[in-house]
Amino acid sequence: MTSATATKRPAGERTGEDRSGTGRTGRPRKPLDHGAWFLVLPALLPILVLSVGPLLYGVALAFTDAQSGRTEPTAWIGTLNFQDLLHDTLFWDSFGIGLLWAVGVTVPQFALGLGLALLLNEELRLRWLARALAIIPWAMPEVVVAVMWRLVYHSDAGVLNETLRDLGLGEGRDWLTGLSTALPAVIVVGVWAGLPQTTVALLAGLQNTPRELHEAAALDGAGAWCRFRTVTWPALRPVALAITALNLIWSFNSFALVYVLTSGGPGGRTRLPMLFAYEEAFRYGQFGYAAAMGCVMVAVVSVLLALRLVGRLTKGAEA
Repeated sequence: MTSATATKRPAGERTGEDRSGTGRTGRPRKPLDHGAWFLVLPALLPILVLSVGPLLYGVALAFTDAQSGRTEPTAWIGTLNFQDLLHDTLFWDSFGIGLLWAVGVTVPQFALGLGLALLLNEELRLRWLARALAIIPWAMPEVVVAVMWRLVYHSDAGVLNETLRDLGLGEGRDWLTGLSTALPAVIVVGVWAGLPQTTVALLAGLQNTPRELHEAAALDGAGAWCRFRTVTWPALRPVALAITALNLIWSFNSFALVYVLTSGGPGGRTRLPMLFAYEEAFRYGQFGYAAAMGCVMVAVVSVLLALRLVGRLTKGAEA
């Protein structure tokens, strides 16, 4: 009988292990090497000094009345800055503009990036050259991109207005100073500048999709759209969701591109939340109030990331 021949395990001994220090797979268990922290420390120090430290200092500054040019010491005022921020219609207007800008950049950026990635994934002649040219905007600094597009949008000698005049489509217009054209013009620049990173991420996801699945679907008579819907998109969905979330965050927190193009004008039509906080801090000297704006923006981004993470964990648990 099995019950008669079974041996009892000593108390405290775990199933699948013995006292020799081997695990369930039979491999020896390695003790925790605390010296590994010294290898990670050089990478952690810049993050702590350049990211976590300033973030904590900014949060603390939001609860003070810090201003430039004051002779009195900075005082702790609690949540007064946040209370004032709740009634600041200019800030919430800029917040709405920031959301419109982020969505307006991210959606066409993803659509164009997906189309370009599908094209570059095909066996084309000189595909290597097309891939190299596609990432040129990514290699250019934002300030250089903004200055270049200012020349394109120039009302008198800009390439865009000159082309419209040559085609007989009018005398052109002031794209960056018009109340109705400033934000769409800046969104076009944002899409162009961020398109390469979206394309590269989606192209990497496409190349990780096994070609055998496409060949099997084609043998079953599936068309191009059916293969994309049933084979390509399910494999590409994690990459697409990740790059879309990152693009939303990057666009919402963007500063240099819009600052060089319009400086938030005309009439605040392109004043993103980051620009509004910059003006409050460095133009009007309200450091505590500007820090409170930054805390609100960090909180919004953190909530979006938390919702995204909860959604992924929920889907993973259901799977």
